[in-house]
Amino acid sequence: MPKYLLRLLCFTMILGALPVIVIGSVSYSIASRDIEQKVRESNLQILHQTQMRVEQVLRSLQLSSIQYVNSPLVLQAMKKPLDSSEFQEIRDLTSGFNNLQAVTNIDQAYLVNLDQDWVVSMRSFGKLDDFSIRDRIGSYLTYTNSLFWVTQNDHLSTESIPASAGIAEESQEQMPTLISSNDVVSMVFKIPMVPTNVRPKGFLVIDIADAEISTFLSQNPNTGDMYVLDRDQNFFLNEHGQEEKYATLNEEIQAKVETSNQAEGFFNAEVEGNQVAVSYRKSPLNGWLYVSVVSLGQITAQSQKIALVTGVATLVMLCVTGLFAIYGSRRMYSPISRLLQFTKGLDSPVLQTGRRQDEFIYIEERLSTLFSSEKSLREQMKGQHVHLEEFFMTKLLTGKISEEDFRYQGERYDFPADWSSLGVLTLQIDTLEGTRYEEQDRDLLLFAVNNMVGELLPAELRFTPVMIDDAQVTVLASRLNDELQLKEWMHTQAEWIRERVVTYLNLPVSIGISRSYFAIGDTPRAYQESREALQGRVSLGSRIILHYEDIQPRGQTEAALYTQLRMIEDQLASALKQGDEEKTDMYFTQYLGLLADKKLHFSEYPVIMVQLLSRVYQLVQEQGGDVAEVLGEKASMAQLLKLSTLDEMTNWFRKRLFVPVIRFWREQEESQYMNIARRMIRLIEERYDRELSLEACAEELNFHPVYLSRVFKKEAGVNFTEYLAEYRMEKAKTWLQTTNLKISEIAEKLNYTNPTAFIRTFRKITGTTPGKYREQQR
Repeated sequence: MPKYLLRLLCFTMILGALPVIVIGSVSYSIASRDIEQKVRESNLQILHQTQMRVEQVLRSLQLSSIQYVNSPLVLQAMKKPLDSSEFQEIRDLTSGFNNLQAVTNIDQAYLVNLDQDWVVSMRSFGKLDDFSIRDRIGSYLTYTNSLFWVTQNDHLSTESIPASAGIAEESQEQMPTLISSNDVVSMVFKIPMVPTNVRPKGFLVIDIADAEISTFLSQNPNTGDMYVLDRDQNFFLNEHGQEEKYATLNEEIQAKVETSNQAEGFFNAEVEGNQVAVSYRKSPLNGWLYVSVVSLGQITAQSQKIALVTGVATLVMLCVTGLFAIYGSRRMYSPISRLLQFTKGLDSPVLQTGRRQDEFIYIEERLSTLFSSEKSLREQMKGQHVHLEEFFMTKLLTGKISEEDFRYQGERYDFPADWSSLGVLTLQIDTLEGTRYEEQDRDLLLFAVNNMVGELLPAELRFTPVMIDDAQVTVLASRLNDELQLKEWMHTQAEWIRERVVTYLNLPVSIGISRSYFAIGDTPRAYQESREALQGRVSLGSRIILHYEDIQPRGQTEAALYTQLRMIEDQLASALKQGDEEKTDMYFTQYLGLLADKKLHFSEYPVIMVQLLSRVYQLVQEQGGDVAEVLGEKASMAQLLKLSTLDEMTNWFRKRLFVPVIRFWREQEESQYMNIARRMIRLIEERYDRELSLEACAEELNFHPVYLSRVFKKEAGVNFTEYLAEYRMEKAKTWLQTTNLKISEIAEKLNYTNPTAFIRTFRKITGTTPGKYREQQR
């Protein structure tokens, strides 16, 4: 299948299938979300109904209990002590308990009088200590409300009728013993029913079995597991085993209730690896939390049917879309196919990539090759035209083309046609020292200057600017005939160029201007004149514009000048040998001052400077040094001849010649001094026991004694005689410590003919006599 046809088919398929897939996905997502929301709301509503059923029973029991507590019978009984002899009154109190059974089945009821220490239950009477409720009274006293609900998770023990109750035996037989094995929920009333922190007189406690209240919870399997948490988050009204299962979930529910401060809500959670939906409601009556936990799989069961129907419908629509995409793509591709067949018949070279190409790319390559040749030729001719102009001007300036050839070939270029006078401007860089450029940047800077000249001067006022060697050259064309006006005009153009170069490149340059001429054949001569004008920088300085007419003619150099220069050269060489930088700089300044006073022609400066350079080379060679190694490549004569100003020459001599030569002479002298001092020390070590003097060393080493004395003093820090005496005394110390030689014998071994002289010398150097020294060491 062609590549573009495949792309077109894929695009139409995506364009048709994407809306179908998006609509199906969105529809399924919305339907699933709505079903899940409806199920959640339904579960929350069932949870609300369950809460209302439970609370309706609890509220009815509360009202009945309040009526019982506020009845005259109870109020009178709470004010007096009771005993088993008051059977009728006790029976009346228990009859009130029986009336509460009309509301719901009560597991047990207690009327407790704390002040008179008696308890009446549904089937017995006695002291508080005789009933198991005594264990709960202490916790009830901590509550501040007068009516509250308490969940009990402990099984009730058997309560028998106390023997002291005083109830007839036949009545006791009619009251069956209560045994409760279920968890209970207790409703507690403080008597009197006034919220206070004062200890109450008694309590009314109604126990209802959890199983009784659990009958009101929903048993619908669609609602999942339903259970209740009391105010203290205790687990009750549920099947055994669910407490551990939902322990972590209950903590999460409690956290959401505390953070949201809302009485109801729902969220998704995970229980034992299963995703569940949790709904909860908090009761304002007693703070109980009603919870419903439903599996998400159960909630989304209905949405699976919707997913199946949506998937089938989407698949059918995709098939229909695919058929239309194939048909429409082929119809749309037919004109492209015809155009492709047409371009394949063109006889134009096309790059074969070895892989299947897009049809439009193939057609584009075919058509572009029809026009690429002409465009390429035009670009090449445009680029070569500039190079040809520069090459033509270079040949003209160097005299390699005649005036006839210029007239014949110059018509091809856009040179000025009408002029009255011509002139040549030659620009050179004065120096790169002190600028931000390096020497290797010189050619690039000249190229930049050449481009600037081409942009600054209009094409009708100049020929093509070119670069020759180390200069930038421009031939100016003017219609002025007056010589002074023409000279002023060329100076203005040169000043404009120099200012722009300084502004944009911050580069010190000078420009030489030739005399005006008319015939194009005189261009080489004018170019040489502009170069000669630039040589005047040697005496006039840098950053200037020089006309050829302004250069003074060469005069005759006085013979006395060379004699004076030779004398200063000798003094300068002597200062270099001594390593005296101040004297060297002083004599060199005198040397330059003499040249400035004589106002030499610029052509004389290189000759004199080469003479001074040769004298410096001679100093290096006198010490056996290699000129190239000591001074380096930048101190060569070729570098000197490239310098164009006197300031450049002065700095070059001081940095490139004088400093390395002084350093070389110092190193050579220090090396020679050290060698001489070592040889003298070696003679002392070898001949300390014989007659040895400075004159003997001088004769041995072939140096003058005064020179040897100065060298030894400089290197050893002491004179020759002192060093010889100290060395001999060191030998004497060693013999005094390690041998039993007599002092006279030691003096003789050290070439002292008189022991007294030895002792005197030893005391002078060590501060003690040889005998005392031997005693101290031993």
